[in-house]
Formats: sequence, C-alpha cells, structure tokens
Amino acid sequence: MNEEQKKQIHEKYQRALQKGERFWPDSIYKDLVVSFGIFILLILLATFVGVPGEPKADPSDSSYVPKPEWYFLFLFKFLALYGQLPVIGKVEWIAAVLIPALVLIGLFLLPILDRNPRRHYSRRTLALTIMAVFVVSMVVLTILANIPLTADENGRMTLPTRLQLWAGLFLPAAVYILLVLYALLAKRIGPLTGRLQVWTAAAGSAGMLALMAVVLAIAPAPEVAESRVAGTLAEQIAAGQELYALHCVECHGDDGTVTLIQGVEGLEGTVVSPINSQDVMYTFTDETLANIINYGQQSLGMPPFGKAYGGELGPSEIGYIVTFMRYSWDDRMEMPAEAVVSLPLPAPGEAPSYDVHVQPILQRYCVSCHRAGKENGGLLMTSYEETLTTGDYAGRTIVAGDPNSYLILVINGTPITDPATGEVLIRQMPPTRLMPPEYIDVLTRWILAGMPRTAEDAQAVSPTP
Repeated sequence: MNEEQKKQIHEKYQRALQKGERFWPDSIYKDLVVSFGIFILLILLATFVGVPGEPKADPSDSSYVPKPEWYFLFLFKFLALYGQLPVIGKVEWIAAVLIPALVLIGLFLLPILDRNPRRHYSRRTLALTIMAVFVVSMVVLTILANIPLTADENGRMTLPTRLQLWAGLFLPAAVYILLVLYALLAKRIGPLTGRLQVWTAAAGSAGMLALMAVVLAIAPAPEVAESRVAGTLAEQIAAGQELYALHCVECHGDDGTVTLIQGVEGLEGTVVSPINSQDVMYTFTDETLANIINYGQQSLGMPPFGKAYGGELGPSEIGYIVTFMRYSWDDRMEMPAEAVVSLPLPAPGEAPSYDVHVQPILQRYCVSCHRAGKENGGLLMTSYEETLTTGDYAGRTIVAGDPNSYLILVINGTPITDPATGEVLIRQMPPTRLMPPEYIDVLTRWILAGMPRTAEDAQAVSPTP
C-alpha cells in the first residue's frame, strides 16, 4: 500500500467519523441487530422445523452407518470421493488431515496474503470467485453425500460414481487452478483478468450443479427406513403398547395378568407370575425391567429380546415397553389423559371394517403369535390379505357370512376338533385368555358382514337407517 492509498483511506475514515459512523455505539448496534435477527431465525427453525429424533445408540447394531451432522457432510463426501482415486486415494491422511489443515492455515494467513486495500467487489474478483466456487462445491458435496459410490462386477467405477468424482473433485480443482493462474498472469492478460475469473467460476459452478442433477436423476439416494422415535410421554406409552402387543401378549396376555402359559410352543403349561402385580411393579425398577427384557430369563423359558443377544428390540424400544408397563400397571403412576386410547368400536348397526376396527384388535391380541417366524399353523395376521388367505385351515378359518367360521368359534372358546379322531386341533384363541366380549362381537360382525376392508366398503353393507 503506497502513501497515496493510505491518504485516501484515512480521508474516507475521517468523513465517516464526521457522519457519526463510530465503532461505539453505531457498529455495535448494527452487530446486535444482525445477531438478534439470526437468533430469531434459529428459534423459528427450531420451533417449526426442528431436528428429527434418533433412537438410543445400540452398540449391537452392526448395520448402522455413522454419518456426521449435515454441516460436515461435504467433508464426509470429499473423503469418500478422495478414497476412489488410484494410488493417492490410499493415503488417507492427505485428505483427512493435510488438505483441511492447508485450508485452515490459508484462512488464518488470509489477512497477510491479501494486501489489496480495495474493498469493492469488482476489485476482489479472485477472493470472491474462489469463495463462490467453494460454497457451490460444499452444497454439491452435501447433496451428494447420500448417493453411494458403487462399482461393477469387475471392480470398475460405475457412471454415477465417475460423475460424482467430476462434480466433487476434478471440476472444482480445475476451476481453482485456473483462477489462481489468471491472478498470477494478470499483468499479461490485462483488464480481461477479472472477467475470465468470473466466467470460469460461473461455468465451473454451473457444471458442478449440472453433474449433480444428472447423478440425482440416474442414481437417487436409497430410501432409509426411519426409526420411530417417541418424543412425548404419551407417544412412548403408545409405542410401548404396540411393541408389548407384538412381543409379549402371547405369554403374558394383553394386561399382564396371565399366570399359566398356554398354546406357546415349548412353554405350554409354564407357571409365571403376573407381571402387572404390585410385587413386580413396586419392587422392580425400570432398569431391572429393561434388563429382563433385554437379557431374557432363560431358566424360566423367556428368550432375550435385545438385539445384542439375538432378539429384535433396540434400547429405545425396550424403554418404550417399560414405560408402557409402568404407567399401565403401577398404581403410583398417573397415566396421561392423552395416552389413553381405546380400540375403536363400530356404532350400533354399523358394519365393522378391517382398516378401522379389526386391524387394531388383531394387532393387540393376535399378531404376537400370528406373524412370520412363529408357530401358528401358518396363519399370518399382519395384513388383510394374509388374514384371509393363509393358514393350515385357509378356506375354513374365515368364511364370509358363516357363523361357523373357525375364527368365530375359537375366539368364543369353542374348540375345533378333527371330525375323524375327535382330537382337539385348536382349543381357543387367544390361548391364554379370551379377549373382551366387545372385541369378539366386532370380529363376529365383521365376518358375517363379508369382511369389508375399508370404511367405505363397510358403509356399503351397513343397513340403511
């Protein structure tokens, strides 16, 4: 900076002071206004957008792929793309340590390296174009972070992977090199230097965005099943009730009162303590109940349900079951009003439908046994089609309009016997204890009405008032 430039800057500063532009309170006031605006924006985002919850960490889940927060996804993808490079891609510390360190050092040294006294954007094309390309590159890498890098049967990169390499590595690197070369050759290029930098940055950014769009079109991100995370206490209780119905009802009944297990392969006739009793609820802590579900009680015939021990449940799901048990059966706890949800019952004269009335009943009382992997005579009840078409007695289990359908008989406690030998084939369902009469009535009326699936179907068969 020569003396003439220093003089101009000093005169400009004096004029600003004469207008009242001072660090205190003017600049501080502006900073406070901007900071407050950002704070309000964060509050609005947290209130109306929020951050999706995740289940508790499960060390036994080997399928979990850890990923950083979204603001580090660009670096996560950069490291993945760098690893695809031949030879140099094997030296991970270059991308993981050296390159990020050089970028940080460059930011720290920027005030020393950049001696340009001009502040107008037209005089700072190199800095602005490099930053613009860098921001576009970060956006592209962040969006591509969920697109997997794949190879064919011969180990060669597929087209989507090659396009990602160009969009995330090769193209931005080429643009950076050109921008720096233009700056080094500025005296030879002359007044066109700034325009060349802007055109190169614009073309490079457009190319990265175009390649990203092509990748998203030909290789969309795989769908990831969302884990259910119950936030409120009522949601936790509801989730726990569903999980209890799926995993526990077959042995302990829907309300935990069963003392003699019946109809469960390998546990027929086993005597158990009612788990809804004060002896259990008062003396077992939540941690104890969770450990029992997690590890099981092999000496009593209870298998482990935790994933780490061969079961199906993660820590969050076990916690939901414990919460449901605690608030349902511990009389010291007060069940939240919003958590009390009764199974829907049809109005008098209304034909029940599967979607509205039958499926919730089957979910609570039947699916615990009648799902894949269980000894259930082949009868599955996890969907409408399975309920009507599966099982060893398909064609007799549920017959439209037939009061002697096997399902109607067994839910009323009437055994099904072999006509030839008189052997009891099915005693009752559920095997431990019959469901409440109102739910038996719903299933009976549903079969007699022809098993309508939707509310519209049920309305079509309901008598006109």
